[in-house]
Amino acid sequence: MIGPDTEQAKGAAAEPLGLYVHVPFCASTCDFCAFYQIEPTAGAVGSFLEGVEREAGLVEWPGPVATVFWGGGTPGLLAPRDLARLGEVVRSRAGGAPAEWTVELAPASVTAARLAALREAGVNRISMGVQSFQPARLEALGRRHTREQVYRAYERIRGAGFANVNLDLMFALPGQPPEEWESDLAEAVALAPEHLSTYCLTFEEDTALWARLSAGKVKLDPEREARLYEATWDRLGEAGYAQYEIANFARPGRACRHNLTTWAMHAWVGLGPAAASQHGGWRGANVADLAQWRAGVDRGERMTADRRQLTPALLAEDALIFGLRGNAGVDLDAWRRRSPEAPWAEAELRLAALATDGLVERAGARYRLTPRGRLLADGVGAELVGSLSELSSPSSASRPPAGAA
Repeated sequence: MIGPDTEQAKGAAAEPLGLYVHVPFCASTCDFCAFYQIEPTAGAVGSFLEGVEREAGLVEWPGPVATVFWGGGTPGLLAPRDLARLGEVVRSRAGGAPAEWTVELAPASVTAARLAALREAGVNRISMGVQSFQPARLEALGRRHTREQVYRAYERIRGAGFANVNLDLMFALPGQPPEEWESDLAEAVALAPEHLSTYCLTFEEDTALWARLSAGKVKLDPEREARLYEATWDRLGEAGYAQYEIANFARPGRACRHNLTTWAMHAWVGLGPAAASQHGGWRGANVADLAQWRAGVDRGERMTADRRQLTPALLAEDALIFGLRGNAGVDLDAWRRRSPEAPWAEAELRLAALATDGLVERAGARYRLTPRGRLLADGVGAELVGSLSELSSPSSASRPPAGAA
C-alpha cells in the first residue's frame, strides 16, 4: 500500500499536530532573506486574514492542535485588532489556546498594544529576530532595528508577562571578527532568554547577499565558520543552554516543541501563502503569492505546490535528514515500529557509509552525528536527499484533487 503505514494511520489522532501560519508582511527585505514577503497594505492584510479563515475551513484537521507557530515575514507588523482576529482562527481550531504558541517578532515592531493582544489570544512564546547587537552588522544585513530597540523590545516582552522567549542570532557575517560574535553571545546570554537560535549566515539565491557573493564582494570561509560553530557550542553550553539541534539551544524544558514535532515528521497544517503542510498522507505548500493563494482558497484549493505523497520511504529519508541534526539522533528501532514498510536496510547502508567517513556514530539502534559530522550537517543532509524516497516515488497520476487535503 502506498502512503502512511497502518500503524501511523491508526495512531495519527494521538500524535501532536502543529499549525504554522505564514504572515507574509515585511516593511523591508533583509539582505539575507529568501522567504516570501510583501508590503503590508490595508487591502493585502484584509485579504490575507479573510483567506486564512477560509483556508482553515478547507482543512480536514487530523486532530486537536498542540503547537502553533506564526512566522513570516513579520507577524508583529499586524495591528493589534488583526492579531486578535488571527488568534481567533487558531483558538477555534485548537479548542482553546494550544500548549505552545510562538509568534516571531522584529524588535522595531514590538509595542505594548501588540503584546497585550497576543497575550489575550493565548500566545505564550515569543521569538525575536535580533541577529546582531552590532550597529554595523545590522546595517550590513539590511535589518531595520537598532541595538537600543532590541533591549527596549525585550524589556517590553518580559514586562508583558512572557516567560518563554527565544532570540535569533547570526554569525559568520561578512567582516565579522570572532571577538564581535563572542560579544553578541555574551549580550544575549546576559538577557537570560529561555532559548537561543544561532544561525550561520547562508547565501540564498535571489537575495542581495547572493548577488554580493556572485560578484565576489564577499567570500565563503568554511574553516572560520567551523571555528565559530565550535566556539558557540562551548560558550552556550557553559552558560546552561543545552544544544538539542545544530542551531538551537535551550534551558531545561524549554526546547521548541513545535519544531521538535515537525522534525520528528509528525503532522502539521500550514495556512497562508507559501506555507507548507504535512498531513492526510500528503506534503505540499501553498503558492508563494498572496493573490494566487487567495484565488485558490476561494476555489476550495490549497497545498497545490510541490505536492508529494508521503510514502514510507520519503518519511524514512526525512527521519534521517532531520533526526540527525538533533543531538538525540535517530532511533531506527522506533522508526521501524512506526513505519515498517520503509526501506530500513537501505537506510542502514547509507548510515554505515557515513560512519565509515567519520560523520556518524552508532549506539545500539541509535545513530548520531559525530562532532565532525555536526560541523558538516548540511552536507550530510544533502547526501541523503533522494537516497530513499527515489526507491518508491508514486506517480503523479495517483494524486487526489488539490483541494482534498
